[in-house]
Amino acid sequence: METPQIIGYILAVFVGMTLGMLGSGGSILSVPILVYVMGIEPTLATAYSLFVIGATSLVGGIHKANQKLVDFKKVVLFGIPAIITVFITRKILVPKIPNIIFSTESFTLTKSVLIMIVFAFVMIFASVRMIKPLKAVFITNDEKLNYYKIVALGILIGLVSGFVGAGGGFLIVPTLLFFAKTPMKMAVGTSLFIVASQSLIGFVGDIMSDQVIDWKLLEIFTLASVIGIFIGNFISRKVADEKLKTGFGWFVLAMGIYIIIRETFLS
Repeated sequence: METPQIIGYILAVFVGMTLGMLGSGGSILSVPILVYVMGIEPTLATAYSLFVIGATSLVGGIHKANQKLVDFKKVVLFGIPAIITVFITRKILVPKIPNIIFSTESFTLTKSVLIMIVFAFVMIFASVRMIKPLKAVFITNDEKLNYYKIVALGILIGLVSGFVGAGGGFLIVPTLLFFAKTPMKMAVGTSLFIVASQSLIGFVGDIMSDQVIDWKLLEIFTLASVIGIFIGNFISRKVADEKLKTGFGWFVLAMGIYIIIRETFLS
């Protein structure tokens, strides 16, 4: 086993820790680790990320369900449109993007570069949401929920998640807080089940597109991430959620800026 792979597997633990602590953010780490540390081509890395985040989130979601911290009604309401959109995006839209989108004498925009740049902007958007304090007003009357808006947001998040290979938890948690009026701890558990469903379905779309998968690498990376989610759950009981969210938000912001600089100026 080569040194970059060993480092990648160690870093995979932090992917799971992030999901365990925040219910989101795992894909923000997994794609850069797979691309920049383990040397995997970005399109394939997004496929791997969907499997890793999906499997890890499912383990974490089951753990939260045992603690009665999952709203399965909202998993269905939000998750089904997101799942369908992710599958269509991975199965139909992503394979149709040409490898070279446009080229000039000084710059060539490839499919891989586009994916990483879009991913970086998603990271920056997510980091702002994490850094800002979340103050949600909760209601208990389901009739006041805007179901059409929740479904529309599920489709939008499914589109973004499918394109960049992200679970979308960093977008799902705020949506559950503000539009589905869900308490924070319940939002985290509910998000994990939605992330697991749409990520694994998205990965199935990649398999059906004849992606060549390195199952050994994927299994070890996923196992390390699953170990991390239990560590993250333990840490989340010891440290205030707001401090974890804010600190991770600044880290994600720095990573997003780094990816943009690397892909546009250093490539």
